[in-house]
Amino acid sequence: MTMRVAPTIAAALAAGAPVVALESTLVTHGLPPPMNAAAALAAEAAVRAAGAVPATIGLLAGVPTVGLTPAEIHHLASAGSGILKASRRDLAWAAVRRLDAGTTVAATLALAQAAGIRVFATGGIGGVHRGAAKTFDISADLWELSRTPMAVVCAGAKIILDLPKTLELLESLGVPVVGFGCRELPGFYLRSTGLPLEQYVDTADEAAELALAHWHLGGSGLLFVQPPPRDLGWSLERADVEITNLLAEANQTGQMGKQLTPFLLRRLGELTTGATLTINEELLIANAATAAALACSLARGRS
Repeated sequence: MTMRVAPTIAAALAAGAPVVALESTLVTHGLPPPMNAAAALAAEAAVRAAGAVPATIGLLAGVPTVGLTPAEIHHLASAGSGILKASRRDLAWAAVRRLDAGTTVAATLALAQAAGIRVFATGGIGGVHRGAAKTFDISADLWELSRTPMAVVCAGAKIILDLPKTLELLESLGVPVVGFGCRELPGFYLRSTGLPLEQYVDTADEAAELALAHWHLGGSGLLFVQPPPRDLGWSLERADVEITNLLAEANQTGQMGKQLTPFLLRRLGELTTGATLTINEELLIANAATAAALACSLARGRS
C-alpha cells in the first residue's frame, strides 16, 4: 500500500525535528462544518506555535496521506456524512477501493508509526462502550495503543463510554494512563470523573522522560490525559442519565457500530446548545499544544 508523506513532514522527520500527528475523523465525523475544518487548522497552528510540525493524517482516493494540506482538509470537511470512517481494519479496503476517509485514533496511530512519528494529539480516545458485556463493542483504539509505541495526548476517553472498564482494559493491555497536570481521569467534556490515576506528570520534560523509559523497557503506547480547558458543568450523575437516554434513542433508530459515537456526540451538541462542540474544539487545540511541547522535549532527549 502506497503512503504519501508530505515533503515538509519527511524533511522534519529526517532532521529529527519534533512532529505531531493529528487525526482526521474530527473533520469527517466529529464536528459539523465549518467548525470541523477550522478546528483542524487551529490545532495545526497550535502545534506550530509550540515549535513542532503538524501532520494531519487521512486517506485521499485510497492513498494514506501524512500531512494533509489545508485544501485537502477542507475537502474532507465538506465530503458529507457518507465518507468512510476508517479504523485500523479499514485501511486496506479504503486503499483498494480508492476511497477518501477520515482516520480514527487506531488508524492514525498505525499510519503515524509507519511514517516514523512518535507523538499524537487527539480529542478523546475510544474505549469500552456502555453495555459492552452484551454487545462486545470495544474500540480498536485500545488494542492499537497496546502495540504502537506512541505518546498520545488527549482529554481522556469520551464521556459516552464506560470509563472504569476502559481504564481496566488499558491496564490489562499494558498501556499507562498518565495524568498531565491532573491526578484523576478527565472525562472529555468534564474536568473530573473521580477515577484516580496512579501515574502523573506536570511538565512536558517529565512526560518525555517517562515515554523514553517506557519504550526502552519494551512498552508500546502511552496515554497522557489532561482536563479540557473548561467544563460542561454537568455532574457525573446527570451525564449518566443523559447518555443512557441517548443510547436508548440510538437503539430505537438503529444508530449502532461506527455510527454510534458520531450520533451520540451530535445529540449531545444539540442538548447542550452547542456547548459540547465548543469544548471539543478547545480541548483539541489545547491537546495539540501539549503534544507539541512533548514532541519538542522528546527531540531534545534523543539528541
